[in-house]
Amino acid sequence: MSEPASISAGIAARYATAIFEIAQENKNLDGLESSINDLAAALDDSADLRNLIHSPLVSRSEQEAAISAIAKKMGLDPVLGQALSLMAQKRRLFVVPQLVSALRKQLADERGEVTADVASAKALTKAQTENLAKTLMERVGKTVTINATVDESLIGGLVVKVGSKMIDTSIRSRLNSLQNAMKEVG
Repeated sequence: MSEPASISAGIAARYATAIFEIAQENKNLDGLESSINDLAAALDDSADLRNLIHSPLVSRSEQEAAISAIAKKMGLDPVLGQALSLMAQKRRLFVVPQLVSALRKQLADERGEVTADVASAKALTKAQTENLAKTLMERVGKTVTINATVDESLIGGLVVKVGSKMIDTSIRSRLNSLQNAMKEVG
C-alpha cells in the first residue's frame, strides 16, 4: 500500500472506530448501517458530492456547511452526521470512501460475517454461489457473503479472496506456472 493510501486508511479507521463504538453504545448499529449505505449510494451517484469531499478549493466552513446540510437532508444517523461535520472542520472529508469501507467491515465483523471476492471466467449460478459460500463458511468459521465478478481472462476456474488469503484455481495461473517451469528447464 502506498504511503498516502496507508495514511488515509489509518485516518478512516480511527473515525470509523469512534463512530462504530458510539453507535454500539447507543444500540443503533442498524441505523448506522442504513446511513452508511445511503452515503455510499450518494457518493456513487453524485459527482458534486465527490467533488466536495476532494476539492482543496472548497473552504473548511463551506465543506462543513455543505456536508451538514447533506447529512440532514439525507436523514443520516446523527452520530455519522456529526462525525462528517468534524471531518470537514479538520479537512478530512477526503477519507469518506475509506470510512464507509471501514464501517462496513466493522459491522460485518460484529455480525460474524466475512466477504469473499470471487472472480470467475463466467458468471456463477445461484447453486454454485451457495455451494461456494457453504464451503468457505466451513473453512473460515463465519457467514460468508460472496462478491462475484466475471474475469474472462481467467479462462476457467476461480480466484477467491477472503481477507488476506487468496485461492487461485484459475487456468490462467496454472498456465503461468507451467510457463515458468518451462523457462527454468531450458
